[in-house]
Amino acid sequence: MKRKINYFATTLFLAAAMASCTGDKFHINGNITDAQDSVLYLENMSLNGPVAIDSVKLDASGSFDFAVDANDAPEFYRLRIDRQLISLSVDSTETVSVKASYPVMSSAYEVTGSENCAKIKELALLQMQLQQQVNAIVKKPQLGIEAVNDSIDKIIVPYKENIKRNYIYREPMKSYAYYALFQTIVVGPAEALIFNPRNSEDDVKAFAAVATSWDSFHPNAERGKNLHNIALEGMKNIRIVRAKANETISADKVNTEGNIEIALTDNRGITRRLSELKGKVVLLDFHIFATDESAKRIILLRELYDKYHDRGLEIYQVSVDSDEHFWKTKTAALPWICVRATADDDVLQLYNVQSIPMFYLLGRDNTVQKRDLQIKDLESEIQALLQK
Repeated sequence: MKRKINYFATTLFLAAAMASCTGDKFHINGNITDAQDSVLYLENMSLNGPVAIDSVKLDASGSFDFAVDANDAPEFYRLRIDRQLISLSVDSTETVSVKASYPVMSSAYEVTGSENCAKIKELALLQMQLQQQVNAIVKKPQLGIEAVNDSIDKIIVPYKENIKRNYIYREPMKSYAYYALFQTIVVGPAEALIFNPRNSEDDVKAFAAVATSWDSFHPNAERGKNLHNIALEGMKNIRIVRAKANETISADKVNTEGNIEIALTDNRGITRRLSELKGKVVLLDFHIFATDESAKRIILLRELYDKYHDRGLEIYQVSVDSDEHFWKTKTAALPWICVRATADDDVLQLYNVQSIPMFYLLGRDNTVQKRDLQIKDLESEIQALLQK
C-alpha cells in the first residue's frame, strides 16, 4: 500500500530525422467550414519555431487529411489559416480529428482521438480568457503603470496555481503538461512566458517536475533534454541570486551538469549530493520508515545492495519521516546513503513524488533512466544498467 504525500502539493526540425524507422504514420484529419479556397497549413512547432510540414487548399466541404511519419516521442503541431491557429500534440500513430469553422477556429473547434489534444484545447481557451482580462486592464485609462502591473499580477497568480495543480503536476509526463509550461501572454508590445523559469523558484519547480517525468517516460527525447536544461539553468539562476543575497553560496560552485541535484544531510550529519554518485548505478528511493510496509521493503533493498553494491550499485534513500530521531534510529545500521527531506525541501516536488514508496533508477551518467511505474523486474533493470 502506498501512502499519499499531501504537503507538497534548438535545433531546426528535420522531418526525416524525426520519422520512425518503421514507416508508421499518424493522421490529422477533419474539416474546417467557411474556408473555401483558403490554404490550411500543418506546421510542426519545433524547438526553433514553426516549420511547415504540409498544406492543402480547402474546397467547399473544408475537409482535409494529413498523414505524417510518426515520431519516437510526443511532438507538437498546429493547424493554421492565416492567423487562426489550433494547437495539437501527437504521440505515435494516433489519428486526431478536428472540426472547426473559419474565421473563429482558434476558439471554437472540436477535437477527438487524443486526450492530450483535448487538454491542450482547455489550456488554449483558458489562456485566451486570461489574455482578454489583461487587455481589459491595460486599456483602463485611469490606471498608471504600477497599478496595471499590480492588477495583472493579481489575475496571473491564481491562473498559474490552477494550471500547475490541474495540468502540470497532475500528469507531468503528458504532452499537455509540457504545453502548459510554454503558454505566453502579451502585455502592451511585449510577449512573455506565463511561467518564467529564469527568476521564479516556483516556476522552476514546475519545469523540473515535467523534465524529470519526460526523462523517465520519453528518454532521449530532444524536448525532454531541453526541459532538463531549462530547469537546471533556472535552478542555477535562483542559487546565484541567493548566493549574492546571503553570501553563503559561491555562484561558481553551482552544479548544472547531470541530473537535477539533490543535496541533503545524511543520518551522520554529512551533506550528500546525488551528483557525487556519477559513475555508479543509483537506486533513488523515496521512503517512509513509519509505515507497516517499511521493514519488508528495507529487506528487499538490503538484498539488492548486498548482491550488487560491489559491481557499482548505490542506494540514495530519501526519507520523509517527520520524526528525525526515529529516522536516525531506523537507519543507523543501513549501509547505503540515507538522507531526510523536510517540508522546506524542494526535492519531492522536483521529482514529482506523489506517493510513497517511489523510486527512480539512474544510469552511470547520473541521469534518470526509468521510474518505478516503468519497471516490472527491478533486479533485471539493475543488472542491465550495471553492464553498460
